[in-house]
Amino acid sequence: MAKAKSFTLLPFISFLLLASCLSSSSGEQFKANVTIANGLAYGYYNYICPQVEGLVRNYLMQVYRSDAGQAAAILRLQSHDCFVQGCDGSVLLDRSPERSEIPNKDFKQQTFQIIENLRQIVHYYCGRVVSCSDLLTLAARDAVFFTGGPDFSVPLGRRDGVTFPRPGQTSEDLIAPTAKTTDILARFARKGLNFVDAVALSGAHTIGIAHCSSFRGRLFPNRDPTMEFSFYDRLSRYCASPAIDPLVWLDFRSPFRFDNLYFVDLMNRQGLFTSDQDLFEDPRTRGTVINFAYNQQQFFVNFAAAMIRMGIVGVLTDGQGEIRARCNMRNSDFYNLESVLEKDNISSSAAI
Repeated sequence: MAKAKSFTLLPFISFLLLASCLSSSSGEQFKANVTIANGLAYGYYNYICPQVEGLVRNYLMQVYRSDAGQAAAILRLQSHDCFVQGCDGSVLLDRSPERSEIPNKDFKQQTFQIIENLRQIVHYYCGRVVSCSDLLTLAARDAVFFTGGPDFSVPLGRRDGVTFPRPGQTSEDLIAPTAKTTDILARFARKGLNFVDAVALSGAHTIGIAHCSSFRGRLFPNRDPTMEFSFYDRLSRYCASPAIDPLVWLDFRSPFRFDNLYFVDLMNRQGLFTSDQDLFEDPRTRGTVINFAYNQQQFFVNFAAAMIRMGIVGVLTDGQGEIRARCNMRNSDFYNLESVLEKDNISSSAAI
């Protein structure tokens, strides 16, 4: 039953193999000088699945060409996974409390299906040796690359988690749009990340969209004094009706391109969220915002290093965790489901 699903992607997989030479078109990947968690390694799959990065990159090239918004969604999905219980793929699980809590409710099912499609492709060619959490890590890295950001190597070797976060943990660990810098830095510090990491990773808001409801408090009943007036005027008219909740670009200057203009927005007091704008207002992080606004390459270097550091938070490796047979359920759930379906099929056959 599970194997039959793999063949739904075969016509596309043929294209992937023909196009595999494109996977390294950017040349040498940047490799950050970051201490890697035990069990992770660059080139982890060199012998057991050497084509994994090419398969992932070539599939995502098609995905992001047809739906550019998925790049921002997948980048956000990885950060939400890593900040809650570590980078263990728990956010991918259908039954996880993470999926039903407010910070994750607006993810489209298509975003999760992209990671599952990657699993089908990679497991078809290599067998079940690559985890869903590693596939999510590669997909997020390529989301940055395909939208114009830096290309960087990521250490691999994660295992998928077998436990759910406790209810409420998602909201406790993730950064709210209303958060001030003190809260942001405290939550990053709990994950072993510093203030430069916090500013750099916030730069992911250079792509993506947000609902008016996530920043409405900065518009009504009065203008947030840290918001530039013409920006406020445009947003307050667009988001005027509380009965509807339209979408707005996080970075209106270059919404589809991963660049440093998000930091230019902050310097012009045109950041969308409180959690964005306060990075410029707070003296502890203002210098880093200014530095990134004037030096895109510096932002890229720090962003890549921060992504790698975030990607090793709470990882499971070696004998910990598992490699899922399906990304949306733990293996115990998957095999129990298969057993039930098999039993149902036998009962149906007997009845006939």
